[in-house]
Amino acid sequence: MSILTAAADVLRCFSSTRHDLTVTDLVTLLGMPKSNASRLLRAMRDEGLLETVGDSKRYRPALLLAQIGQLYRFAASLIDRADAVVGRVSDEIGHTGYISVRRGTEIIGVTAHPGRHALRVVTSIGDRIPAFASSTGRALLARLPDAEVRALYPEGFVAPSETAPRDMDELLARLAETRRNGFAESHDEAVRGVRAISVGLGDPATGDEVALCISFPAATVEPSERLAIIKSLAEGAAEIAALTQDKRFFPLNLSSSETAP
Repeated sequence: MSILTAAADVLRCFSSTRHDLTVTDLVTLLGMPKSNASRLLRAMRDEGLLETVGDSKRYRPALLLAQIGQLYRFAASLIDRADAVVGRVSDEIGHTGYISVRRGTEIIGVTAHPGRHALRVVTSIGDRIPAFASSTGRALLARLPDAEVRALYPEGFVAPSETAPRDMDELLARLAETRRNGFAESHDEAVRGVRAISVGLGDPATGDEVALCISFPAATVEPSERLAIIKSLAEGAAEIAALTQDKRFFPLNLSSSETAP
């Protein structure tokens, strides 16, 4: 294992519920020998990737990582453009909006616009959810040929809820529906009690792909509001797709019977 691989594994241990780490945490989470874990954490601290929490032996991400995260966001024009669309739709509709990217079989949120409604969905940036069981994931998986989707899940998957795809055939059917309709929708899948609508798009020049998403408590949205969300997201994404010349963008098709809730 290279030092870069080991450092990346350490950084992946941080999450919205785990803000700092100790040597013992790495031994437990990564199966790393205690001496190796101690040396690695100290080396990452010395290089500015981590910092200690006060005088304790706990380590947390350092300022350098926050600076790099901001550079990533602002250097990726596709994220900027998509985030502007989601921010506008979130402000108009009042529900929470996200921009997400796919990394393998997982989806990671990179920007968020909290909704203004008292009852709203809040998911922390950086949290990972399964791509097959989320609207953001299926919006991006739909951009792949079915053979590539199958290759991502050589051993299949386990559905996190009754409403998520239960096997590969059902997943591929939902991806076909996403391509036909121009958007993906989830209901009580990876995140219980939450409904979400997503549109995927990309920039062929950079290879970047993002999902634009509006999420909301499952019981709070009327059919007319749902359609407004779909139209607003799809229209905004279509404008960006025209600029990036995204040939894999799926235009909105409201005439399809699958657009009914």
